[in-house]
Amino acid sequence: MNLNFNDFQKQDVKFDIAELKKAYNDVLAIRGFTGVDGISNFGAISLTQIPGDPESIKGNKARGVFWTKPDSSGKEAMRDVMINEAAYSEFIEDYKNTYFKEVFDVLSTKYKLGRVRVLLKEPRSTLSWHRDPEPRLHIPIITNPGSIMVIDNVAKHMPADGSVWITNNLKYHNFFNGGEENRIHLVACVLDYKFN
Repeated sequence: MNLNFNDFQKQDVKFDIAELKKAYNDVLAIRGFTGVDGISNFGAISLTQIPGDPESIKGNKARGVFWTKPDSSGKEAMRDVMINEAAYSEFIEDYKNTYFKEVFDVLSTKYKLGRVRVLLKEPRSTLSWHRDPEPRLHIPIITNPGSIMVIDNVAKHMPADGSVWITNNLKYHNFFNGGEENRIHLVACVLDYKFN
């Protein structure tokens, strides 16, 4: 079997993990959350929105379109709604005094970003087997050895050490948290990244 670790590409930028954790806790405090309890929109906290449009981060717009193979037929099905990722250019005012704003500014100089979100995966849970319309940038903030992303047949743990990864979400993949604590990543849609 040919295992393609090229679908997980570590980038040449790194952030302060202590500051990332603090920013996550700052956002929870701003939102009035003590943890994942109460966080709706599929475990996502949006950090960007369409300028002047707070509705652009609610409901299924927090998730966006994806494709899945829901049953044994193997036939692909589209889920949710198409999102104009390039329109999500405004960093949400409430979070501008957190370290996430600095992270956003640095990443914006290196990549063309779509939605930027903090994604939460509860213990002992998984995503569906699916593919997305574009690659994703991941910065693990809180993780554990049982938090693993699988792309095609390749499984990889991305450590929470401030590193930035781009994953090939154009391929079928999922993410599971097999640990006993929440898995927290900053995740951005990347609109100009090509896998070789």
